[in-house]
Amino acid sequence: MSVMAGILAWFWNERFWLPHNVTWADLKNTDEATFPQAEDLYLACPLAFCIFMIRLVFERFIARPCAMGLKIQANGPQKAQPNAILEKVFTAITKHPDEKRLEGLSKQLDWDVRTIQRWFRQRRNQEKPSTLARFCESMWRFTFYLYIFTYGVRFLKKTPWLWNTKECWYNYPYQPLTVDIHYYYILELSFYLSLLFSQFTDIRRKDFLIMFLHHVATISLIIFSYVNNMARVGTLVMCLHDAADVLIEAAKMANYAKCQILCNLLFAMFAILFISSRLGVYPVWILNTTLFESWEIVGPYPSWWVFNLLLILLQLLHSFWSYLIVKTACRAISKGKVSKDDRSDIESSSDEDDSPPPAQKHHSSATNGTNKNHGTNVDSHFGNTNVLHSNCI
Repeated sequence: MSVMAGILAWFWNERFWLPHNVTWADLKNTDEATFPQAEDLYLACPLAFCIFMIRLVFERFIARPCAMGLKIQANGPQKAQPNAILEKVFTAITKHPDEKRLEGLSKQLDWDVRTIQRWFRQRRNQEKPSTLARFCESMWRFTFYLYIFTYGVRFLKKTPWLWNTKECWYNYPYQPLTVDIHYYYILELSFYLSLLFSQFTDIRRKDFLIMFLHHVATISLIIFSYVNNMARVGTLVMCLHDAADVLIEAAKMANYAKCQILCNLLFAMFAILFISSRLGVYPVWILNTTLFESWEIVGPYPSWWVFNLLLILLQLLHSFWSYLIVKTACRAISKGKVSKDDRSDIESSSDEDDSPPPAQKHHSSATNGTNKNHGTNVDSHFGNTNVLHSNCI
């Protein structure tokens, strides 16, 4: 117990978390004022589970019927032809066989290498969720983002720090916690905890590690700003990030419903809002107040540096995602519509066709002649753009 007490005392060291001459005792709740307490955040864990369960119910009884009404099919990618030998290699050895293994399987099965490559590609795609599942996931995120963004705007427009960011630091850290701020924080933290856990069960994307880092940074920022009572600036960051996510999820739903014109329009709106808010408003409005105005009014202290480093990390992620958006927009302009995303969940190849593997080996020249038609990319840009999930504080 003494060891644990020592660890907790070290972790909650006042000289790290709080400004000079401020102690935790100064921020205890009284009859006159309520301040953020670290234990308040424990509520987010069971609430995250509840949000996950609500999501399952929402997708099953609301999103799915909507998808059916839009004639979105539950069919997934084409299934690979059953083959015991290849299935054993796929499940027990590797899902991405190298050239040497492909040659060995080619001799063993008397199939050409390209056909075996296509089998493995189809088998990998077979594990991906259907367009219906993707639509349901996006509709759930769209609904939450729309609700939380609307709540944030209605709450913040009545606060003085929306109009003058220096109000985030006047009388800091002795700023009382209001019911609106507490609700806003707990709900956002719970949602991001649910996203962090469900990332391992949701559609697997190529930027899995980047999004994992994003969620961890988001959760860390929420916790840091709440414990430090930087909640005022925290609400500004959360609301700013929620705005673009509403549009991207709407664009993804339009894409799944094959409403290409609406999809392109929503993507254009999203791109403009994302880049202007993340590369313009965020550094000029948010980073300016957390780095310079707070330095002038409050002064730096250890956790202040950590908080700002996390915000700068977030800015780097914004820059990376903005690059992907511009790249996609340039491709859309050149091709006339939003096309394949570099991080598509469904693999395709110019070598690939949808015909089942033949029973006998073909000569490479014949294969080249019959496999010229390009594989169809089942998932366009919005089918998996996690850029679009970049809510954070």
